[in-house]
Amino acid sequence: MDEAQLPVDLLHWLLAVLPIIALLVLLVPLRWRAPEAAPVAMFIAALVALLAFRTPWDTLAVASAKGVWDAVFILFVIWPALLLYQVTKQAGAYDALRRGISRFSRNELFVILALSWVFSSFLQGIAGFGAPVAVVVPLLIAVGVKPVYAVAMGVLAHAWARFFGTLGVGWLATVQVADVENQVAAAFQSGLLILISAYGGGFFVVWIYGRWAAVRHAWPIVLILGTILGVGQMMATLFSPELSTFLAAAVALVALYPLSRWRRYGDPVTGIPVRPAMAERPAAEHEDRERPVMSLFWSAVPYLVLPVVTLSVLLIPPLNDLLRSWQVGLPFPEVSTGLGVVNDATDSYAPVTVLTHPGMMLLVTAAVVWIVYRARGYYRAWAQRHTPERIGTALLVDAVPASVPVIAFLVTSRILDHSGQSLTIAFGLAAVSPPLVYAFISSLIGALGAFMTSSSTASNVLFGGVQSDVARLHGLSVESVVAGQAAGSAYGNAIAPANIVLGTSIAGIKGQEGSVLRLTIWWTLVVAVLTGLGTIALVLFT
Repeated sequence: MDEAQLPVDLLHWLLAVLPIIALLVLLVPLRWRAPEAAPVAMFIAALVALLAFRTPWDTLAVASAKGVWDAVFILFVIWPALLLYQVTKQAGAYDALRRGISRFSRNELFVILALSWVFSSFLQGIAGFGAPVAVVVPLLIAVGVKPVYAVAMGVLAHAWARFFGTLGVGWLATVQVADVENQVAAAFQSGLLILISAYGGGFFVVWIYGRWAAVRHAWPIVLILGTILGVGQMMATLFSPELSTFLAAAVALVALYPLSRWRRYGDPVTGIPVRPAMAERPAAEHEDRERPVMSLFWSAVPYLVLPVVTLSVLLIPPLNDLLRSWQVGLPFPEVSTGLGVVNDATDSYAPVTVLTHPGMMLLVTAAVVWIVYRARGYYRAWAQRHTPERIGTALLVDAVPASVPVIAFLVTSRILDHSGQSLTIAFGLAAVSPPLVYAFISSLIGALGAFMTSSSTASNVLFGGVQSDVARLHGLSVESVVAGQAAGSAYGNAIAPANIVLGTSIAGIKGQEGSVLRLTIWWTLVVAVLTGLGTIALVLFT
């Protein structure tokens, strides 16, 4: 893309950010639903592209088509995830899981931290692309977390793992587009800045669970697990950035057992009078007087099968090579704008490796779980106690409304990219920022990319090269500025609309995306400030 003729004056900068501001205003203070707010933001982006950025209709059409194709990548997670949810729910597994976990551990805050922070980070390390949200949100609801809080926890707590997660795909994309001389230093500094969101994810869960009383109770375990996760990842970047998140999260997962033997976190939580994240449960529900239709072990089958399927596909080289040999991508012609922004032709845009895609792993898991539960008679047993729902009908009711805003969000992202609005935002910030100020906002640019695309990888592809170029222009350490970009591309996922839509769809609270965003946006702002200060420190002292 050639950005030489892009306008970076105040008027064009304000017009470029208008779709993003409109989306935030509609979702948060005005409380619009995502299916209503997303098309409005898309329309504004298209209008600005046509009128202010001299974008021809054919360029707009190609950008929109690419956005739809990008959305397919995410929808291939949403639909199988919702299918797995229905396959599990209709067999009575969530009921059994909730009651089984309550007997296994009496400390609900420990369980919530284990699920929302550690287990989701482990899933991000191996799968990513929405799988942690799809798997963990129903589990949190099953143990008593209110749906809005469950989505907030599920989206935010593992955000730290987005950059080096999915076996390092974000890192690999970054070194392809950014001219980084010392890759070891860049990886280590990225891990160092990501420490802020790693610890912050655990403290966020504790805070929204029970405010300061919960923090006083849980700070030791948050520091222990945060060190295993964040420091473990940072140290692993020195020898294997691609495996750093997976290795750290796997160690943290193992550490949960000895930590659960600690009386402080083995006994029921006390001294926390207000627990806003927890739903009220009657002391004795009628359903709890009956035995669940399955044991805790069988209710956990989906969460045993998914890691086995994923690790088998990703870590067995012959199988991985075979499955990766089939990719699906779409050809697109070269398009340009009147301001000289050129997007090259491609024979295969954003090819999807279907058989190793997280959606396929969720689909295989759903099929295996359905076969197992049906063979053991759990669907029949659950239907005798509750009015059964047809899995296919329930899937359509949840998935179709969730698909509309995701498509609109990704189309908006591609329009901003192809018209040059994204680079106008980035270069406008760079033009008015002294070197240290730019270092401070470098992570905000990464977060902006994650907000637009709901992907750390896409954020780094979009802005990684820009960040390295501007760093050289300002005489800053490229490694430190790229680390800021990396950290922002991770924590920005906590407010990414498509991620939140996935969570609200899984939780059955479609239309409450603004409520989730109101919980996550303040954490994101705090982490952004701390990460900005950390980036300045790296620039000054490395």
